[in-house]
Amino acid sequence: MSSAASDFGTGVLSRAAALVHTLLTVEALLLAATAPGVAGLLALGPDPSNLPLAALCLLPLGPAASAALYALHHRDRDLTDLYPARACLRGWRLNALPALKLWTPLLTWLTVIAFTLTHFAATGLPGWWAVLLGIVGVVSLLWGAHALVLTSLFTFRARDTARLAAYFLLRHGRATLAAASLLVLAAGLTALLTEALPALLAAPLLLSLLHAARPVIAETRKDFTA
Repeated sequence: MSSAASDFGTGVLSRAAALVHTLLTVEALLLAATAPGVAGLLALGPDPSNLPLAALCLLPLGPAASAALYALHHRDRDLTDLYPARACLRGWRLNALPALKLWTPLLTWLTVIAFTLTHFAATGLPGWWAVLLGIVGVVSLLWGAHALVLTSLFTFRARDTARLAAYFLLRHGRATLAAASLLVLAAGLTALLTEALPALLAAPLLLSLLHAARPVIAETRKDFTA
C-alpha cells in the first residue's frame, strides 16, 4: 500500500495528466495576459493603415510568451507537485522587461516591413525588393524565436541575447528549421481556418518550440553561462 502511494503521481498517466494540466493552465494565463491586445486587434479593421495600432496591441504578447516558455521549461512531471501558475507568474516577473527590450524593436521592424509590403506599389521599387523584404521578415521572425527562448531561460543583457540568437540561426539549422515549420503551421491555421486557432494552441506551439530549441539551450548552458 505504501509503495503504491509513493508511486502515485509518477506513472505514465499521471505524467500525461500533469502535462495536460500545465498546458491548459499556461494557455489560460497567456490568453488572460494578452486579452487587452486581442480585444484591440478585434476592434481594428483590416486596413493596412492600422498596422501600427495592431503592433501596439501585440506588445503584451512578447512578455506573455516568455513567461509561458519559462513555465513550460520548469514544469514538474509529478502530478502531486504541480504549480504551473506559480511558475508562469515567476517567469512574468523575471522576463517581462527583458522580453520587451527585444520584442519591441522586433515588432517595430516587422511592422515597417509589413507596412512597406502593403504599400509596395507606391514605393516605385522593383518587384524583387518585395521578395527580399519578405525573406528579411521571415529571418527576423526566426531570430525572434531564438531570442524568445534565450531571454526566457537565461539572464543575459539584451544585446548579448540578440547576438546569440543571430549566432544560433545557422549554428543550429535544425532548430531554426523547426521554428520555421511552427511559423508555417501557425500561418496555415490562420489562413485556412481562423485567426483564433493559433492563439488557442499557443501553449502546445510554445512547448514544441522549446523542444526544438533543446540544442540551443544545451549549448548556451554549457558554453555561455558560468
